[in-house]
Amino acid sequence: MRERLFSELPEKVIRYLFEPAIENEMERSFKNMMDVNKAHLTMLMSEGIVSETAGHTIMQALIEIQDAGVEHLKVDHQLEDLYFTIEQGLIDRVGIEVAGQLCIGRSRDDLDAAVIRMNSRDRLQKVCKLLLKLRSNLIELADDYCDIDISGYIHIQSLEPITLGHYFSATLHALERDFTRIRKALQQSNVSPLGLGGMAGTAFSINREQAARLLGFTDTMKNSLDGIASRDYILESLSAMNIFMSHINRLSYDLYMLSRNEYGIVEFGDSNATTSGTMPQKKRLIIAEHVKAKSSHVLAAVVSATSCLSNIPYGHCRDLAGESTKYFWGALNEVEAAVELLLENIQTLAFKEPEMLERASDHFSIVTELTDLLVGEARISIRRAHQLIGHLINYIFQHQMSFKQLDAKLIEQLSIEMFGKRISVPQEKIKSALHSVTKVEAKKVQSGPVSQEVKNQLERLKHNLSQDENWLNQQVQKNHWSKDKLRTDLRQAP
Repeated sequence: MRERLFSELPEKVIRYLFEPAIENEMERSFKNMMDVNKAHLTMLMSEGIVSETAGHTIMQALIEIQDAGVEHLKVDHQLEDLYFTIEQGLIDRVGIEVAGQLCIGRSRDDLDAAVIRMNSRDRLQKVCKLLLKLRSNLIELADDYCDIDISGYIHIQSLEPITLGHYFSATLHALERDFTRIRKALQQSNVSPLGLGGMAGTAFSINREQAARLLGFTDTMKNSLDGIASRDYILESLSAMNIFMSHINRLSYDLYMLSRNEYGIVEFGDSNATTSGTMPQKKRLIIAEHVKAKSSHVLAAVVSATSCLSNIPYGHCRDLAGESTKYFWGALNEVEAAVELLLENIQTLAFKEPEMLERASDHFSIVTELTDLLVGEARISIRRAHQLIGHLINYIFQHQMSFKQLDAKLIEQLSIEMFGKRISVPQEKIKSALHSVTKVEAKKVQSGPVSQEVKNQLERLKHNLSQDENWLNQQVQKNHWSKDKLRTDLRQAP
């Protein structure tokens, strides 16, 4: 394959470029590349470009190569990649005159572009499936705890009570958007560049739509140069996964922090922890720590791919084809690992309801309600009420009081000192306002934390989850049907 060149590839080029590339592609791309070969050949035969005799000879050899498996391919690293390795295996079986007909109407560039898109499609479908499973598990948790009060945290301070179900509903809304982004990236991947050659298409009367259908693609690329030059679907996929991983990171961080002794409201199962070699009391939450860290690897892949695709021509080059996807596959592995590990953690979580209720009713996390109470009862402006409550909290701190000692007399005393007039609120209403359950249930605003509204949110989330599951099942079944039909029809051919 090096007729244009007078010298062999140096050993270092083989060692650092082609050897690792071939090994990775043999593991990742063999089946999809064989399917592309067979779909392209089927199209060439149906269009009369390759004769029935030659076509069936080539097809039988391709089936033999695939049945033998990738491990039986004869690898010569001077051949550069998996494409030429398979081609050489085909030549060894049927001769160059017959085998060479498989190359009609395509090049290595459009074939590789098609295979990468199929690999991407397969892996993104798996990510979607895991994301759906995560959403389903979190909906169950939110359902179980939609009535359980927990302190909400802003700037890592306990400031207002919500419910645990409301917290998980918030995370679920983010994950729902993540699915939409990854779904869009998957759809962008699932478009066929096969038949576009190296950049300018072909003079042969090929049927690109037929080959695309056989491979489960939903459409064909509409510009021959763009079909070869584009890898922006990789950037889109990585960016969507990066956002998804940031949400996983934040969820894991919250659960991790709330398990600290200082919070003490979440308990991870012992099966998801290890202990220390020197401190027998230690319980190391290693799974949560790994899940949090894995988002950084996906971000690194975004930076890598973006950098590789910058300052290159809009055409084929090794920056594009050989380097831009280098860490994409590892990023997919990291996402898969992070979700699977997070699911393991979720299965073992235990929430300490008495401690959650106590914290939701303590540390001034409910005195914000007094501001609304003063506005409604005393008919003062919200700014005045805010000033009074702020001064009230300072007074309690300075006098080393508990917030539970807060009463109507203290409010009257401080209002006279601050504003020169008495502001009175009934004691029973103060007591009610300082109760976390009362405060949460008072927030009847749409999308708020009140239990009935959380249940409404969860119903919408369940409905959308079901729709997303149906969509993914249709995509997977369509791809399986296309590949199964391709393989079955070819084996039944004379």
